[in-house]
Amino acid sequence: MAFSISAAVLLGIIVAVLVKGGYVRVGSALACALFGFTLAATGLAPAINSSLATIAGLLSSL
Repeated sequence: MAFSISAAVLLGIIVAVLVKGGYVRVGSALACALFGFTLAATGLAPAINSSLATIAGLLSSL
């Protein structure tokens, strides 16, 4: 749980910087966020979560 909250905060900060810097438009960022919420409601969500957990484990072991 702590990893998902900190990951969400980090991604939020990154998106805010990209939008403020003009690299990404607000509409595109919102479309990606809505796609993420939609994807989380599908049957693919457990596979995505396990992949992210594996990547997090690999990064933490470095």
